[in-house]
Amino acid sequence: MTGGITDITGITVGHCTDTENLTGCTVILCPEGAVGGVDVRGSAPGTRETDLLRPQSHVPTVNAFMLSGGSAYGLASATGVMNYLQERGIGYNAGSIQVPIVPAAIIFDQGVARSNAYPGEKEGYQACLNASDGPIEEGNVGAATGATVAKLLGPQNTQPGGVGSASVDLGDGLVVGAIVVVNAVGGIYNPDDGRIISGPRLANGEMGDSIKELLAIDYVSPQPFGTNTTIGVVATNATLSKVQTNQLAAVAHNGVALAVRPAHTPYDGDTIFGLATGNIKGEPDMTRIGAAVVKCVGDAIISGVAKAAGYHNR
Repeated sequence: MTGGITDITGITVGHCTDTENLTGCTVILCPEGAVGGVDVRGSAPGTRETDLLRPQSHVPTVNAFMLSGGSAYGLASATGVMNYLQERGIGYNAGSIQVPIVPAAIIFDQGVARSNAYPGEKEGYQACLNASDGPIEEGNVGAATGATVAKLLGPQNTQPGGVGSASVDLGDGLVVGAIVVVNAVGGIYNPDDGRIISGPRLANGEMGDSIKELLAIDYVSPQPFGTNTTIGVVATNATLSKVQTNQLAAVAHNGVALAVRPAHTPYDGDTIFGLATGNIKGEPDMTRIGAAVVKCVGDAIISGVAKAAGYHNR
């Protein structure tokens, strides 16, 4: 166990990081195919191929997920992943061709990324080449290169966001994992004790409590916040139906709400994908798996932000 989503056999993760333009993308590959799901809670999402993840949709499995910077432009990086998989004959059998299924979600990092830079096909393809099943690099890398959090007191008082990953071993080979890119309006809190991990900078230079500041009688919103988002993938090697995998993605938002406060605001596009490889057979205990998912998401958020240095602050 490395403590990340790659502890689930069959899943690899790769980053492409543009340190010059302060943007990037992160791919989660499952080339053997896995059942996918999704749950979108934020009011400002940027996504691709989410409809086919619904239980009533025909396509049964996915081959990869792309998490990217670059706002809606960054969705082009998923095409690079499709090219990578197509070259290897991987995808949904559509008769005469194989069509790789690559849902994607983006963060808005344009306030940090330079020269309107965004990841495209080349960067998505490179992320695939960089993918491995080993320990996952966390912090300001890949899709979180230009990520920021704690924006309730304006862009000049933000803190670095990041990408983090975590896993839980439930015994008998059953594993749950998560990878999350954090670029939220809200501050970051430890779900276990409520301790502030990252909050907006106050006038005295100290780190503030996002919820306390937001609820203060004299609070004045620095709107527009721009577009933000917490995006990620939660996964298990249990055998789940499409309905259950969508439930997994839905439960994962509890972890977001515990660690990001406030979460799911009108300025966030919070989107979580679900993934089930089916390597462990038998009837799943969804309550137990769901509890593990919530913990993984919270731990991944804390880890990613705690390890973020913030290229834009250097």
